[in-house]
Amino acid sequence: MLSVSETAEKLQSFNNVLILTHVRPDGDTVGCAAALCLALRKLGKTAYLLPNPELTKNSEPYFKPCEAPADFVPETVVSTDIASVGLFPENAKAYLGRIDLAIDHHPSFEAFGRDNIVRPEAAACGELIYDIISLLCPVTADIALALYVAVSTDTGCFQYTNTTAQTHRVAAALMDTGIDYRTVNKVFFRTKSRKRLALESDMLSHMEFFDRGRIVMLYVPLALMQRMNASENDAEDLSSLGGQIEDTDCAVTFRELRPDVWKLSVRTGSRVNATKVCAALGGGGHAAAAGCTVEAPLAEVKRRILDAIADNVPDFEVSECQTES
Repeated sequence: MLSVSETAEKLQSFNNVLILTHVRPDGDTVGCAAALCLALRKLGKTAYLLPNPELTKNSEPYFKPCEAPADFVPETVVSTDIASVGLFPENAKAYLGRIDLAIDHHPSFEAFGRDNIVRPEAAACGELIYDIISLLCPVTADIALALYVAVSTDTGCFQYTNTTAQTHRVAAALMDTGIDYRTVNKVFFRTKSRKRLALESDMLSHMEFFDRGRIVMLYVPLALMQRMNASENDAEDLSSLGGQIEDTDCAVTFRELRPDVWKLSVRTGSRVNATKVCAALGGGGHAAAAGCTVEAPLAEVKRRILDAIADNVPDFEVSECQTES
């Protein structure tokens, strides 16, 4: 694994750089990629982001100015906030096996790059990118704005348990550049479309509780998205909803991507290690936030995730499912 200084030195030797983001891109992967792209450009490098077909409206302003033209041919390829090759978008799979540098912060990071750097203790990959960029060039307001998006979104506006004192120190340094962080907070954390509110209403109406009410499961089937005529913009970060439910310490959000293909997002307290639970189903992430994708009917997926939780939680108690409806 590279150190921060070694990573900065390697980036200084790169040119014609293509930066990859993960499937269903969140603010952390987008903000990291955009900030790194802008920093490389300030060094006189040619750098772009590979177009991501699942980009949402909230992230577009940070991504689009850095998006690669169709005819761009990279010399070097870098990934930001991608823990495994399974999280590569379809158009990024052509670069499997030729990632020159992978930058990440997940404990489940697979180190698939020719060179790799990971900081599992960081709440957001943006914290690591901030340290790297600080050795490359001044962190100007445009870079800082992208990094603030990265850090704030991966910590739920600094509310998630992964937030540390260092997270706040990085955020403060970014704010000191004069960025409009208030608009970021408003757009990402305090604005919801009517369709989004309708999705949340249905999820809460059909949520189920297990393990003496400590585990809550919420569902977003394809039929619900179709019925609401909802887009990816409306569904962004739906996994944060379950963690707000009183007396629960493990929330599992089931999002149907294709018929009988379910993306599970697990958000937990200290009792349940989300990474270990999701690893049992082929996924990974952080101790308090992880995910996996399972192809099976919903009833089977529910059984598998409950079994995985039971195997990793000593005081798990089998109890009748309680349904809110």
